[in-house]
Amino acid sequence: MAKEGIKARELKRQKLVEKYAAKREALKAAGDYEGLDKLPKNASPVRLHNRCKLTGRPRGYMRQFGISRVTFREMALAGKIPGVRKASW
Repeated sequence: MAKEGIKARELKRQKLVEKYAAKREALKAAGDYEGLDKLPKNASPVRLHNRCKLTGRPRGYMRQFGISRVTFREMALAGKIPGVRKASW
């Protein structure tokens, strides 16, 4: 489980990226790289990292569900994810 501060930091970055998305796009289209430099560093989408919504785990992230593989397995075995069953053949 990730520290709450790390999860909060990632959420803060996500909000900054959304806030400056339109301005960033306009500056890029105009070719104003000096203006881009003046934006906050955390407003860049490159600085975002996918994390599990429940635990904050940075690795093993499954985009389709927004959770890590470990959390996915636990929830699937508990029957909390509709339509997902353990394979057997």
